[in-house]
Amino acid sequence: MREEIITSGRLNPHIDPHLEIWHWQIPLYLFLGGLAAGILFFAALYTIMGKEDKYPGAVRRAPIIVPFLLVLGLFALFLDLKHKLFFWQLYTIIKFESPMSWGAWTLMAITPLSMVWAALHIREFFPKWDWKYDILKDIEKEVQKYKVHIAWVMIVLAVILGIYTGILLSAFNARPLWNTSILGPLFLASGLSAGAAAIILFAKSEKERRLFTKIDILLIVIELFLITHLFMGFMASTSVQIDAANLFLGGQYTAPFWIFVVILGLIVPAGLKIMELRHMKIPVIIPVVLVLFGGIMFRFIIVYAGQMSRWLY
Repeated sequence: MREEIITSGRLNPHIDPHLEIWHWQIPLYLFLGGLAAGILFFAALYTIMGKEDKYPGAVRRAPIIVPFLLVLGLFALFLDLKHKLFFWQLYTIIKFESPMSWGAWTLMAITPLSMVWAALHIREFFPKWDWKYDILKDIEKEVQKYKVHIAWVMIVLAVILGIYTGILLSAFNARPLWNTSILGPLFLASGLSAGAAAIILFAKSEKERRLFTKIDILLIVIELFLITHLFMGFMASTSVQIDAANLFLGGQYTAPFWIFVVILGLIVPAGLKIMELRHMKIPVIIPVVLVLFGGIMFRFIIVYAGQMSRWLY
């Protein structure tokens, strides 16, 4: 993890470029986990509401990619572990005060659950699919009976997973940029937004696309509100947290954050979506890609910038 030199009670902007930082695995893991949580949240929500047939893109089609997202995210996390052969020790105990423990057990539960959900709807992509063994057919029939119950479990786990991706960082009290309760809700909103954007690609009807376009606009507004609140809180706090905020307000992360995250990842796609709702011809893929790009850039920037802030001792 990157170290910084602190002088005169302030953060020194001259950082040794040779010092080690968290690499791409952690931001990628946080992004994929948030995206998966967002998709599963909406799939479960509209199942509970009894609107599965009305919004098949959200309930049946988009969740097919979630197991792959979670497995890829877990693999990225595994690559980042220093002692890879001891990862299983996370599952020998439950620590309610540990965000890592919450995350490990949530992922342990939601990953196989997402696989079951995808299996239940595999005929959306393979209409002639038939399980080879009768026992699998019987299991599918039984599971279908409890689909709404599964959705209730899944929606709770999805919310926990979405918030956890932010709380995982905020638990590092030694990093002022991460030491804020706003990160949990902000990462959850970002994950839901990415999930809504992804669902738009799988939507089967214009009505479904318009619904999730509206949802995504609302979530983008919430993200902008939380980002504003985040910096207002920092600027009204201690000198070290002011320094952390200044990394984005004139410091070296100013241009990447405001251009790639706020403008290209939030404001521009929101504008394009509004134009689309007004029946202007906008390629669906453009705002979706921008939202996903902004989501992953947000996590990379927050993770990297957070390692440059530290409390004074």
